[in-house]
Amino acid sequence: MKVFQSKKAFLITFSMLISIFLVGCSNSEAGSSSSEETAESANSITLSWPRDIGPMNPHVYNPSQLITQSMIYEPLVSYGEGGELQPHLAESWTISEDGLEYTFKLRENVKFSDGTAFNAEIVKKNFDAVMKNASSHSWLGVINVLEKTEAVDDLTFKMILKEPYYPALQDLAVVRPVRFLGESGFPEDGDTSKGITAPVGTGPWVLEDYKKDEYATFTRNPEYWGESPKLEKVTIKIIPDAETRVLAFEKGELDLIYGEGAISMDSFNYLKETGEYQTDLSEPVGTRTLLLNSTNEKLADLNVRVALQHGFDKAAMVEGITLGLEEKADNILSTNFPYTDIEVKPVDYNVEKAAALLEEAGWKLPSGKTVREKDGQPLELEIMYDKTDPIQKAMSETLQAEWSAIGVKLNIKGEELTTQIERRKAGKFDVDFWYNYGAPYDPHSFINVVAKKGWGVSEAHTNLPMKAELDQQVQEALASTDETKRQQLYSSILTTLQEQSVFVPISYIKKTVVYQKDVKEFIFPANRDEQPFNEIEKSQ
Repeated sequence: MKVFQSKKAFLITFSMLISIFLVGCSNSEAGSSSSEETAESANSITLSWPRDIGPMNPHVYNPSQLITQSMIYEPLVSYGEGGELQPHLAESWTISEDGLEYTFKLRENVKFSDGTAFNAEIVKKNFDAVMKNASSHSWLGVINVLEKTEAVDDLTFKMILKEPYYPALQDLAVVRPVRFLGESGFPEDGDTSKGITAPVGTGPWVLEDYKKDEYATFTRNPEYWGESPKLEKVTIKIIPDAETRVLAFEKGELDLIYGEGAISMDSFNYLKETGEYQTDLSEPVGTRTLLLNSTNEKLADLNVRVALQHGFDKAAMVEGITLGLEEKADNILSTNFPYTDIEVKPVDYNVEKAAALLEEAGWKLPSGKTVREKDGQPLELEIMYDKTDPIQKAMSETLQAEWSAIGVKLNIKGEELTTQIERRKAGKFDVDFWYNYGAPYDPHSFINVVAKKGWGVSEAHTNLPMKAELDQQVQEALASTDETKRQQLYSSILTTLQEQSVFVPISYIKKTVVYQKDVKEFIFPANRDEQPFNEIEKSQ
């Protein structure tokens, strides 16, 4: 009996030791897993975006999002600070003297994320896919002048134009549609306008996990030819509501809120004032502008257009409505774009001068009335705005109040964005809000839209006495192969547009960013549409 009890005690003890050993191993493994998860979390960031990232097709537009397209796909040339064009997938290029042939030497040893080679043949295949649907991309100037492309050899690609077009390289720096999809991403018929089979690019990031309307996770591309990002993972949570984004950020669920309009100005200032987070503003990425329609007889008179500029306190309006996050704009285009540093005389706030100009134009204020008249017609205008944009609405209301002081009746009309655009194109408006495109599109896209009909901007300038000459100068500037002549043409074009006051610059739009203090090295990209994740670090 004693022997049995002794054996039983031994077995119990042995079992306990085994259990302790196994638990120890289990805890050790769990600790290791937990440690790995913590390390991964420490080297990743989570941010929000207002809408789903889309199918990530490099050759089409919405619903694919520019910020994520630029994570996966890369250009031949990239746009740097101050408009400097830099080598990217093309390590160098030459342009023929007549400006018609662009020959690119492609970078060696570049691979797509699936391990296949990047070469001239795949570059041509991508260009062919874009040109197959050229009408969808006619807004981009280089598409309209592209004659043909050639894969000269494995690492030499040639682009031949129908006519000289100096901004061709800048157009190649945009995020879409001329970036490069790997062979395995193409559908069988090669027509990417109908969709792609997979988002295969040469960029520093690959799409690892995705759930529509909820999140997208990107990890480093192991085949990337350049310097690998410092982060291992970027997770984008889809949060449509701006205030919900702020709450998630304050809870620590987000490391970053970034972009134009991603956060209200009130919320940005609130988070900044807490002192608990990092905040920053970019250089101007565009100009918030009023577009005055000169086809309206009342606005065809330069004195009336200038009077309207003198008739409101721009600085006070911008400061009050944007809470200091935008700055008063005197130039139609901010001077951080190429060719835009021209001498501009600001139009100051001067009610007396505004009234005098209206009097000179024949608009008199009858006794006992508040609205000026001419030939029995009241000086009455309508401003339309995007009804979902609180800044446009607030600015419209401010203009209504201030212009009433100089005898102008301004009616306000909020429209759906699509209706606003349709009315602008049709010329069915008096005053509208308009924005330039930003880098790398400007200034060439800006002057092109002034000359090219179909968008409503050129048509709004119709009654300028020098419109034909202005259009000719635009064509000469876009085709010029002489840098000095091009600068002179830009100076003349931009000066004329400033003086004619069809465009009324209001404020410079800036991107905002708010991020947690353990996020380091955030840098705003020079290209308005590029992603900012390659340089970001996270302190341990």
